[in-house]
Amino acid sequence: MFIILVASLFLFGCGSGGYRNQEIPFRPPAAYTTMKVVAGAQIAAQAYVTVSEARQLFGFDIRKAGLLPVQVVIDNAGEDALEIRPEQSFLVDQEGNYWNLLDNRTAYRRVTESTEFANVTGESGKNAFWGALGGAVVGGAIAIVGGENVGKGAGKGAAIGGALGSVTGGAEALQSSEAEYQISRDLGSKALENHPVRPGELARGFLFFPGEALSAGQLRLQIEAIRTGKLYTVLLDL
Repeated sequence: MFIILVASLFLFGCGSGGYRNQEIPFRPPAAYTTMKVVAGAQIAAQAYVTVSEARQLFGFDIRKAGLLPVQVVIDNAGEDALEIRPEQSFLVDQEGNYWNLLDNRTAYRRVTESTEFANVTGESGKNAFWGALGGAVVGGAIAIVGGENVGKGAGKGAAIGGALGSVTGGAEALQSSEAEYQISRDLGSKALENHPVRPGELARGFLFFPGEALSAGQLRLQIEAIRTGKLYTVLLDL
């Protein structure tokens, strides 16, 4: 699991003014023409730049909240566990500008202080819901598909999961404090521990970059092979 793949498990049904659980599908790296192979692992990425596509994916205007999401999918058919080095991973826009990954605190603040979150819960981001997450990190994990990392306690500093599809449950829109409770419960139960992507694992999750970036040209990732310590730099077209 990557240290910087961010999980946005909270989906806001803005049209109905409530929270709505939502399944999010994904495609394996081989389905992308821009896929690259690094240390035997297939890696692909997709950016969600426009408001319409980001809203369709997340269920709320995440761009308005100040984030530009990039989904990364890894199918590790190699012989070594792999981990992304966040400090050397960047979004490159179409003008050639480099954008740093948002750290956990900044991504957290941008979402919780957004009007989209307030519209759903009727509260600001500084409420009991976020306090209930305890030491959990919003941002910093990816989902291991079929792995054993689901269900780690949020109070142990675990990162909040990488796959939006991890949020399951009924399709009923929830309101106010009920929405806070449901979101908190879903996040806590689906919290995923930071972990390298091991051989044989299929993993995916989201990286969040500053919403000030108006375009997405490439994703520059630096990946470390855990056993050997070897570093790989890969440029993925978006």
